[in-house]
Amino acid sequence: MTKVLGIIGNPVAKSFSPTYFNEKFKKHNLDYVYKRFQLNEIAEVENLFRAESRLVGLNVTSPFKESIIPFLDECSKESIALNSVNTIKIVKGRRLGCNTDVIGFRATLKSLGVQAQQCLVLGSGGAASAVKYVLTKEGHRFVQISRNPIKEMLGYGAVNKQMLKEYPVIINTTPLGMSHQKHLKPAIPYRYISRGNLLVDLIYEPRVTAFLLEGLNRGARIKNGYEMLIKQAEASWNIWSDKS
Repeated sequence: MTKVLGIIGNPVAKSFSPTYFNEKFKKHNLDYVYKRFQLNEIAEVENLFRAESRLVGLNVTSPFKESIIPFLDECSKESIALNSVNTIKIVKGRRLGCNTDVIGFRATLKSLGVQAQQCLVLGSGGAASAVKYVLTKEGHRFVQISRNPIKEMLGYGAVNKQMLKEYPVIINTTPLGMSHQKHLKPAIPYRYISRGNLLVDLIYEPRVTAFLLEGLNRGARIKNGYEMLIKQAEASWNIWSDKS
């Protein structure tokens, strides 16, 4: 009997995951199908659990990564620390929540050879939480920048030439620059970006966002979110297929 996997969120029409996983299943002759499930509100997930009797796992995307937690039976330590779930495994009716954002971003840092750097984290959403978690675990110092700064965060107006020099790794965790708003980018003073900077964008489409283009034009190293996306997807598959 074909097992069902899928993604919940709103919107999910342009999600990368269905194509990626269904091609994987076809290539390796795996008896799975991956579907899109767009929810208007998170409470609708209970209807999904009841309706899809062959459902064995889900990916969770915006805006439900936090609100899904009360509907689960158990969560991984990373999910609890981040208050965010992006992968669910269903075993004998029990719903287990995990977070593979951490795995994906850690792999990105490793591929870039980033060690003990000082970083600027742009944004304060769920993706920023995963980034901060990894940076802390890997021994990086960072400052978080937000439009609505709280606690130890700073506002965008605080970013200046000296800060961009002292914190050479700049990580965009905001949705600014995604395919439906390609012209947008975080409001930092790009004129001070130099060859000494590394710009990392968690967005994977377009491959070169307006944020990354500013760095490219000034000789900085750049990295988009595609590799992180693949690592996240494979980590989800490992969870569903009992490889981790």
